[in-house]
Amino acid sequence: MAAGIHDVLGDAERVVHNAEEKPVNGLDTHLPSPLGPASSLSPGNALSSHSPVDACNGSAPSEDTNGFNSKSNGNNFYSTTPDFKLSDSCIDDDRPMKVVVIGAGFSGIIAGIRFPQRMKNLDLTIYDKNAGVGGTWYSNKYPGLACDIPSHCYQLTFQENTQWSAFYAPGPEIRAYLESVVEKYKLMRYIKLQHELIHARFDEETCKWHLKLRRPVFGSAPADEQFEVFEDTADFVLAGLGGLSRWKWPDIEGLGNFKGKVIHSADWEEDGSNAWKETVKSWGEEKVGVVGVGSSAIQIVPALQPHVKTIYNYVRGKTWLSPPVASDKMAGSHEARSVYVFSEDDKASFKDPANYKEFRHGLESQLNAVHFATIKGSEMQNAARQAFKENMIKRLEKKPWIADHLLIPDFAVACRRLTPGPGYLEALCQDNVKFTPTNIKKVTETGIELVDGTHHDLDIIVCATGYDTTFQYPFPIIGRGGKTLNERFSPHPQTYLSVCSDGFPNWFMSLGPNSGVGSGSLLVIIERQIDYAVAAAIKMQRERLKSIEVKKEAVADFDEYLEVCPTVYSEKCRSWYKMGKEEGRVVGLWPGSCLHAVRSLERPRWEDFNYESLDATRNRFYWLGDGSTHNEKYLVGDRAWYLNPEEVDIPSGMSKENFLYFEIADTWMCSSFMSNCFMIYLGPEAPLYDHKAVSLYFSEFGGTLMPRRVKISIVKQIIRGSCCSLLRQSS
Repeated sequence: MAAGIHDVLGDAERVVHNAEEKPVNGLDTHLPSPLGPASSLSPGNALSSHSPVDACNGSAPSEDTNGFNSKSNGNNFYSTTPDFKLSDSCIDDDRPMKVVVIGAGFSGIIAGIRFPQRMKNLDLTIYDKNAGVGGTWYSNKYPGLACDIPSHCYQLTFQENTQWSAFYAPGPEIRAYLESVVEKYKLMRYIKLQHELIHARFDEETCKWHLKLRRPVFGSAPADEQFEVFEDTADFVLAGLGGLSRWKWPDIEGLGNFKGKVIHSADWEEDGSNAWKETVKSWGEEKVGVVGVGSSAIQIVPALQPHVKTIYNYVRGKTWLSPPVASDKMAGSHEARSVYVFSEDDKASFKDPANYKEFRHGLESQLNAVHFATIKGSEMQNAARQAFKENMIKRLEKKPWIADHLLIPDFAVACRRLTPGPGYLEALCQDNVKFTPTNIKKVTETGIELVDGTHHDLDIIVCATGYDTTFQYPFPIIGRGGKTLNERFSPHPQTYLSVCSDGFPNWFMSLGPNSGVGSGSLLVIIERQIDYAVAAAIKMQRERLKSIEVKKEAVADFDEYLEVCPTVYSEKCRSWYKMGKEEGRVVGLWPGSCLHAVRSLERPRWEDFNYESLDATRNRFYWLGDGSTHNEKYLVGDRAWYLNPEEVDIPSGMSKENFLYFEIADTWMCSSFMSNCFMIYLGPEAPLYDHKAVSLYFSEFGGTLMPRRVKISIVKQIIRGSCCSLLRQSS
């Protein structure tokens, strides 16, 4: 009987195959495929494993709105009409989705991997205003540019680089890393460079974003480049604009009058070699003024010091510098002036996956262990102040007056952006570096005049004065009712978990307001923000939603949470965390630790959103389709995908690797076992034995002691358990 049924089904399947239906490949939700969308998960598993839908199917439990709106009648979505009809589509016949990503830095690159990996029927474009990928790591080329956290922690979780040259990787190396990721995952098929967003408007009728972009006219000469404006539309936008991408000049009287060279650190000139030393090789007799004491200035001063005649470092405020992490982790007592450079032996050891995993895991754990140093009045904060002060005094022993009177702050450690600044304090102690804490009055044609009347003749002025961190964008982003995002972000940005804001449906952000962290890895947060945005887009596609928009009250609640966060970031100190002000709202940082942010973003609260249906129906389950999946309807592809290894959810502590299967070598009997084959769970921590003969000594099974020799037929791991011990013997 069963054979007959299978014969009939086989005939039916052959008929459908003859109709040339193509199988629908699934999508991997774990490691991305370098060549694009993978094909290991079910076609119906539209949501990321990080994005489960709640029992209400994403709608709010409130009876007044229930999370849904209908453009046709505005009624509630919890009743049906007599003329309701099913859709003729399958549940996994995902509608076409056009997604636009703005920016090709870390955010855009991760998005370029994750959207195609997890979504089908996708039209993806990534626009970037620069001529190359990398975002801030493409734009910044100043002397000494480097990562200020360990380079092995400044990389994607799924794309390791074991061969970083130094503990704090130089900027060009980070840029090269990003370019290698783009190449590995073939992302240039999505990326359009030199395409600058200049206008964005949400159309409330179609629920699409209308975008205006500016690009060079094809064929126009670089010396006389012409530009054109064109329009594009999107169902969903991910804005990876970043908080440190719009640099600004300092507000100093007379800056435009200077007859020498004026350079902003974020707009460093280059000669095409991507090597800053080539740009300063003629500066040997020059007098250079460096304005600022932020992260950029702290890297520029020690880098330039050996290459110029004199440096004047103009410092308005104070700052803390942390001891370089590398001195403890890698280099023992090596001088803080030098960044630890990995030896060939170091790099060779990192090629061992187990060794590298342990090394990287240890570094990340160390970074994530200091969050409570950012809490006001904490024991860890007080200890950090003392340790940092002692370290700074020691490093400034040649010019102790700098530490005694000028540099060491009264505010808490980490109130300003904290950096180890390898070599900065040592550079200040050099004879050709003049630490200048007196305020600048104005810039003259020949140099800088201070408020006390002192004038310094200069040949070059470097403005290391940072970025516009107000999140006031230089182009309009217009949401519902004609309100702009700049208006929504005044007097300070208000968001939902830093990823979106009410009034701007289908617009999600990465590295938007309150996205940064004072300690820990920034990149894992970017990855989770991208995961969140992808999950929202998948929900729109799978459930045939025209719009997804966070509720105003949810934004207000998160804003209230931000207001009472007890961190040192709100203390009185001038910081980009507070939009460049000494006091005010913290808009740059997440209100908690890095790990806290990761946990907060891993499971979206879909009940905090409102939705509009794409279809003219009042039934929320219209997206269920005709009750079938594509593969069973057309008899193509995998119809038992739930049994694939990546789909089977092995309970914790009971993984396949920890089961051993034994075959009895000779006939025996035990009160607990009456078969020729049995299985024993041995636990998660065990040394490896592979196809060896062992003696199995039963301590007690059902009250019977039965030592017997057995042969392992499938061996993964062996541990001495409470019920038996296994001793290796020769076969």
